[in-house]
Amino acid sequence: MERKKPKSKTVWRRPPPKWTELPREITANILQRLDVEDILEVAQRVCRTWRSVCKDPSMWRKIDMSLYDDDDESVMMCEHAVDLSQGQLMDIRLGFFTSDSLLLYIAERSSQLRYLSLDSCWDDVSGHGLTEAIKRFPLLEELHLFNAEVPSEAVEVVGRCCPLLKSFSLAALANVPGDPVTKCNKDALAIAKTMTGLQHLCLVGNKLTNDGLLAILDGCTHLESLDLRGCLRVDLEGDIGKRCSQQLKCVRQPNDSIEDLEMYNPGAFDDYGSYTGSDSFEDSGSFSGSDVMSDSDDEY
Repeated sequence: MERKKPKSKTVWRRPPPKWTELPREITANILQRLDVEDILEVAQRVCRTWRSVCKDPSMWRKIDMSLYDDDDESVMMCEHAVDLSQGQLMDIRLGFFTSDSLLLYIAERSSQLRYLSLDSCWDDVSGHGLTEAIKRFPLLEELHLFNAEVPSEAVEVVGRCCPLLKSFSLAALANVPGDPVTKCNKDALAIAKTMTGLQHLCLVGNKLTNDGLLAILDGCTHLESLDLRGCLRVDLEGDIGKRCSQQLKCVRQPNDSIEDLEMYNPGAFDDYGSYTGSDSFEDSGSFSGSDVMSDSDDEY
């Protein structure tokens, strides 16, 4: 008696999710709003379509890691993001984990950079390390250094190497009244001498005096806004105060509150990329830098 062949089982496969049908540019616009870690550790693992979008260099024209912890994982993640940009990086914002070696790593791969922000990283970033990196950013238009300890010689190098610089922040938050007056205006004189095209200048906590301020007003004739909060040696009474109000569109006074200093960076939306938020998912484990993920759209 002939045996009947068993019927083949029909394998049901889950249909691809609808999000894979979105136009690529819309998907990219949505994913760009995620934090760097969320893109690398979550979004690119969802499906092949998202993986492809996440690996597109245009996704990495802007990198915001200003609030990341000071650890090796943050460094690895930053280097991986820079690699993914394939030379298209235009805007990067970094914090505690930054070092001379990381700055050089970025500089060697990001000659198109227009915007650089460094915050609270001066234990591992030296004046020499900063200038060596800056020399490789000839197109830089904005440089913001917060909680900074940068020698005036480095400030001068910045001005000489970045002729397109329009916005510069040197926010110390540590004005030391005991320093000799002869040293107080070094930053101001370097700025006045080499950053003649500046439009926006933030000198929160700087030691400059009225002489340094006058040099800036004389040298930076295109200046529109000036932030002097915490500049305790500056006195805006009298003629120099009148000149500031006549020459500049916006002046933050030495005694104004600095509570909103973290908001100084020009809005999160800019010409270099879409908004990158700082909120992130719960920790999903350490970053390995690997691209372990299936290339199938139906695995998610």
